[in-house]
Amino acid sequence: MREGQLAAIAAAALLSTSVVWAASGDTAATKPAPAPIRPVTETFWGKKVTDNYRYMEALDPTTLDWMKAEGHYTRSVLDSIKPLADLKTRVANFTASFGLVQDYASFGGRAFYEERAPGSDNFDLMVKDANGVRKIVDVAALRAAHGGKPFAINYILASPDGSKVAAGISEGGSEDASLTVYDAASGKQIAGPIDRAQFGATAWTDDSQTLYFNRLKKLAPTDAPTEKYKDSTADSWGLKSEPVPVLGSALGHGPAIGHNEFPLVVISAGAPIAAALSINGVQNEVALWTAPIAQVNDPKAVWTKLFTHDDGITNADERGDDLFFLSHKDAPTFKILTLKVGQPLSAATTLVPAKSDRVIESMRAASDALYVLARHGAYSQLLRIPAGSMAIEEVPLPFEGHIGELFADPRTPGATISLSSWVVPPAEYSYDPTTKKFTDLGIGTRGDMDSANYVVSDLEAKAHDGTMVPLSLVQKKGVKGPQITLIEAYGSYGISELADFSTRRAAAMREGINYGVCHVRGGGELGEAWRLGGKDANKHNTWEDLIACGEYAVSHGITTKGKLFILGGSAGGITMGRALTTRPDLFAGVVDLVPAGNTLRAEFSPNGPPNIPEFGTVKTKAGFENLYAMDTIQHVKKDAQYPAVMVTTGLNDPRVSPWEPAKVFAAIQASGTKKPVLLLIDEEAGHGIGSTKTQTDKLTADWISFIFWQAGLPDWQPASTSARRAER
Repeated sequence: MREGQLAAIAAAALLSTSVVWAASGDTAATKPAPAPIRPVTETFWGKKVTDNYRYMEALDPTTLDWMKAEGHYTRSVLDSIKPLADLKTRVANFTASFGLVQDYASFGGRAFYEERAPGSDNFDLMVKDANGVRKIVDVAALRAAHGGKPFAINYILASPDGSKVAAGISEGGSEDASLTVYDAASGKQIAGPIDRAQFGATAWTDDSQTLYFNRLKKLAPTDAPTEKYKDSTADSWGLKSEPVPVLGSALGHGPAIGHNEFPLVVISAGAPIAAALSINGVQNEVALWTAPIAQVNDPKAVWTKLFTHDDGITNADERGDDLFFLSHKDAPTFKILTLKVGQPLSAATTLVPAKSDRVIESMRAASDALYVLARHGAYSQLLRIPAGSMAIEEVPLPFEGHIGELFADPRTPGATISLSSWVVPPAEYSYDPTTKKFTDLGIGTRGDMDSANYVVSDLEAKAHDGTMVPLSLVQKKGVKGPQITLIEAYGSYGISELADFSTRRAAAMREGINYGVCHVRGGGELGEAWRLGGKDANKHNTWEDLIACGEYAVSHGITTKGKLFILGGSAGGITMGRALTTRPDLFAGVVDLVPAGNTLRAEFSPNGPPNIPEFGTVKTKAGFENLYAMDTIQHVKKDAQYPAVMVTTGLNDPRVSPWEPAKVFAAIQASGTKKPVLLLIDEEAGHGIGSTKTQTDKLTADWISFIFWQAGLPDWQPASTSARRAER
């Protein structure tokens, strides 16, 4: 690229703006000129590919200024929709009524969890014991000490004796966490912060004196962006000195870890061995070696290979000398294997067999039993296998829904779950195997949600190849005739969208929007085969499944094309982008949140190499063809008419680099489509993980108002009709 020339062209383009929108109040907003087109053409496997916006990847000041200008323009458009101000208040008050809890654990008579209390803007680290409830990390105070900048707790890990808790804290949605250890009784900071600890603390030793965590390497100024996640290490930290790397690709000892793989040390309380795990980027299957716990820090330790990435194992747990593994090898809906410490994988027996109508999600070992989280469709089933037994018991749940979190300690009996449903807010329940009853732990607040006002339907849409695609739909009770309908979809990594409560979804439901979730292939809703049905050369099934769900909603009178909207984010941006470019006539609008829409270039971003196991690489013919097929930008056609599109990004996004949504926006805008194309920027956010309640509320109100505007509701039109004509 000719960066000097490019900067001059872009600067000139930014200056050639015209006033086309009168925002509410006395200020006027200007619509920036379209991003300059500077084509770069390459040939991959005999096919020429042109990228008109390659220069954006540098995120140079001129590009950032253009992005911010587009964001300010979008802000002025939305703010000129008069009912938006009241909507923001309604959304904020609604979400403020909930006290949300996550990452619950209990050790040494203490409960540890993160809580966003009613009215709070942040999740704080809480401890509850015989002396009451204490706030160990007060994020609001942390923000106040740093000029109000957003901060977030990315993870916590309590020590086995309950005396300490480690927390990773990052700024501005960056997820670039620093690791600090706190005293659980006093809240005093014991050690840290340690930087480059984005992916978390993974284990404590039984004596609660040594902490293990994954640490990213320190980058040199000359390192390419794609080096960020390469050659990380698993470090041992005695809290009183600097962490020491014990596993890693560049150490010259220990298990063979690839440059793009993330090494972890995992120890189960009371177990005789430690595990070394290799996480190959976003690949679900892991590799594992074992060694005596006392030898973990010894460079000469002998690590025994137990299984590789090719063995189809996605999860493991341990209780004493019993090992448990979650596997999809010859079991598309997963099975659980077990063996004794010291035995090879070939000696494993099946503890919980696969069933065609049941998907096993995860498991946790307690002293009394192995607790297994399974599900039928979007709804959870909790299984219990008593220690020393092969019998499988089903534990009746307090209500039908999905278990979002499962906690158990291999030294104590029972388990704790977080249970919610599409319309029932989450609650934490403790299961006592003696009484065979659940007890509501009484933490968190249910909020202003009356589930009786809604009807949940479990539907199916027939895809292009005859496959029946599950569609979950929530409607207000008593509605008749076609309604404004929003369908959400994701479809990557085997991640499942299940019957969990979401304040974001519920806020839309309360405003009268039908909310659907299309369980497209590429996700894990129906098991490993369902995931593979939307991966690689089958990726097209992901967006075609969404199209099928949209067609079902229209043909069954749930909505009309003029009232049908789709929403997705991150890798769900692939689904959004290719659905809108494949069937632009089907949708009234698209909410494209932090979208992965330029898959041909994604592997050259910092987070690109870890994602190659999921999406492939242009370095192979098949990989290139698959990436080309799922690339939004390459399928935007000149002079085509697309539905209205709202693209969002956070400038601190570590997962989908901000240039990728910017390029998607620029390409659709340049197509000449008459419907609005908007770029919404949050300059103090990242991928959404770590966003404050205020940031999330604002975004939710924005896309609801965008939907009402594009659905044609008279009161929700921007202030100036003539300005809208000028914009088009």
